[in-house]
Amino acid sequence: MEMIERNPASGIYPASPDYIHALEVRHPTRLLFVSGTMGLDQEGMAGVDLDGQLELIWSNLRTILASADMTVDNIVRLTSYLRDGAFVEANQDARLRALGGRAVPTTAIIVETLSDDWLVEIEIVAAG
Repeated sequence: MEMIERNPASGIYPASPDYIHALEVRHPTRLLFVSGTMGLDQEGMAGVDLDGQLELIWSNLRTILASADMTVDNIVRLTSYLRDGAFVEANQDARLRALGGRAVPTTAIIVETLSDDWLVEIEIVAAG
């Protein structure tokens, strides 16, 4: 499988170090579509704060990916659902740490979550 960043140099606003316009995935043999994953522990309890929930989310995503013999290196698309716009920077920092600085197409959306203690939810698409 080959991944090629697509960031046109003209005719569109520039990409930033943590953002790419598109990622072309050539010859994947498998696709994994992961539901919105929350910062819940094994008992279904939300982490006490945003950082705790982000840590749990990425741990949960790594567990889901591992069940498909994949890692975060297989992530080709990510959408974050944030309860508050003030969470953008912490979410970005957690994503960059989790992906080792690798940029993937990403979108962040401000939403009302189904439960007041859910601060962020992340869904991904992975290819292998």
